[in-house]
Amino acid sequence: MFLFISGPEIFVVLVITVMLFGADKLPEIARGLGKGMRQIKDATNDIKREIKNSAEKNDIDVDVAAKVRDELSKVKDNFEEITDPVKKIKNTVIDEITGPVKRNK
Repeated sequence: MFLFISGPEIFVVLVITVMLFGADKLPEIARGLGKGMRQIKDATNDIKREIKNSAEKNDIDVDVAAKVRDELSKVKDNFEEITDPVKKIKNTVIDEITGPVKRNK
């Protein structure tokens, strides 16, 4: 699956394209689309590079996402440290409550 389009849908698009433009124009169209996509990719890479350079010049931390992930991981670990004893107590209580019922059956 490419760009959320399945095989039959791609085939229909190709058939319609051949009918509209003809088989002799398809290589030109493909080259033009490839060149356009390459220019868009280069432009986005240039923008990313400029943002990164500007951030570094102004001492702005560009790795904020990694720090947020680290902090979330620490919070999750702390939360698990708190909830693990509660889960153990809950499981013990459930075992105590359901234990006699299981034995009577």
